[in-house]
Amino acid sequence: MLEVQQLAVNYRGVCGLDRISFRIEPGQLVGIVGPNGAGKSTMLKAMLGLIPAVGGKVSYCTCPLHQQLERVAYVPQRSQIDWDYPITVWNVVMMARTRQLGWFRRPGRAAQEIVKAALERVEMLPLKGRRIGELSGGQQQRVFLARALAQQADLFLFDEPFTGVDKKTEAMMLEVFAELRSHGKILLVSSHDWGQMLNQLDRLLLLNQRLIADGSPQFVMTPEHLHQAYGVPMQAPFHAEEPTFFC
Repeated sequence: MLEVQQLAVNYRGVCGLDRISFRIEPGQLVGIVGPNGAGKSTMLKAMLGLIPAVGGKVSYCTCPLHQQLERVAYVPQRSQIDWDYPITVWNVVMMARTRQLGWFRRPGRAAQEIVKAALERVEMLPLKGRRIGELSGGQQQRVFLARALAQQADLFLFDEPFTGVDKKTEAMMLEVFAELRSHGKILLVSSHDWGQMLNQLDRLLLLNQRLIADGSPQFVMTPEHLHQAYGVPMQAPFHAEEPTFFC
């Protein structure tokens, strides 16, 4: 189980996250939604210790998450990646295994087979020698999805993975997410544009610094909750139902 308890972040006295709490069981695909500046990326980074929290704790299988980051695959927003860095597709994905093996050990056949399988899964093996900056946005995102797969993690965090990708890549990512969920993995995915993924989510977290609603997409995406989050009247994509989770 992934458990976040009273997680809080401040930026020079300004609240970034206000005591966020939730639990996620294995085999769940959970979305994060909210307006720009709501704290979606902040929450993912704070969970991993990439930015300091002023309060709260994050645990996985009852142990602090920051002590077992080898079990976490994190794909950041595209804007945080240096696409001009001269590295090939193969080496980007191999970085997942380098982290497991140590920086001074050469990857063996087993590691190479894992990387090959990950690239084949996202249909990027034919471009393994291409530099990452030469690819389209969808191809680049598939490479980073392959790197996450090659890490063979238990917990997957994706920050805005659908930004700038084509429909084929989006469909492939949704297929991979479903496969990971079926294998008992935990997936936490933030996005502005959900589209058909809303129907595939087990749960949805609606944020605006605080956790406004937590539950099924049908329960969370109501006019009342959306108004609280976005500050303006909004039409809901679902009819309301009885809550399954709420904070």
